[in-house]
Amino acid sequence: MASRASRRSVRPTGGLRGFRPIRFLFRVVLGFLLLSLVWVLIYRFVPPPFTLTMLGDVAGGRSVTKDWMSLSAMDVDMARAAIAAEDSKFCSHRGFDVDAIAAAAMRNASGGKVLRGGSTISQQTAKNAFLWQGGGYVRKVFEAWFTLLIETIWGKRRIMEVYLNIAETGIGTYGANAGAQRYCRHDASRLSATEAARLAAVLPLPKKRAGVAPRGYTRRYGNTIVQRMGVVRREGMDACVR
Repeated sequence: MASRASRRSVRPTGGLRGFRPIRFLFRVVLGFLLLSLVWVLIYRFVPPPFTLTMLGDVAGGRSVTKDWMSLSAMDVDMARAAIAAEDSKFCSHRGFDVDAIAAAAMRNASGGKVLRGGSTISQQTAKNAFLWQGGGYVRKVFEAWFTLLIETIWGKRRIMEVYLNIAETGIGTYGANAGAQRYCRHDASRLSATEAARLAAVLPLPKKRAGVAPRGYTRRYGNTIVQRMGVVRREGMDACVR
């Protein structure tokens, strides 16, 4: 009887079961890291076929128009316009513009109806290609991770190429080439500086701004972008994508 009691006393009591959630969490994190790495590697060579933003348009009953064009085939002014409008330090930062993020945080903290971000083209590309629209710290964490990956694996030319092909340029319209065909009646291989600037002016609010005969703020902003494009060209701020 004593031997049976002693055997029962040394059986596992389940104290190690507390490690199971930790092991499970570790596997989930490791699986995500591996999956995201493979996903980014695939998109290094293959155009993203669809994005969550596009899926949102389809779910809302809209059709999606997109027409991929390589960066080498696209007019050089389109990349210059994007840099001039969205991220003047694109070629010099490693995915994040700390000064722009700090300035945006200060503006938002001071109040105002419109919250402004400090996202770089790299961050916007990571969000557009792999994640969803809208704010939230959870998405920002994922965005930072994917930004690091594409900066490391893709390089600047590929980041710009993907950005200019999947960014919204109008309601249900994605990419500079589809936007050029919609607004300019020709493809993005022969954009004028003004046309490229107007497409770039639409990027921040593609569902509210039109690139066809823009008026008011959009027109003024497009003219400002044209002037900035001259600075980008003269100072070689687009060297990394040429």
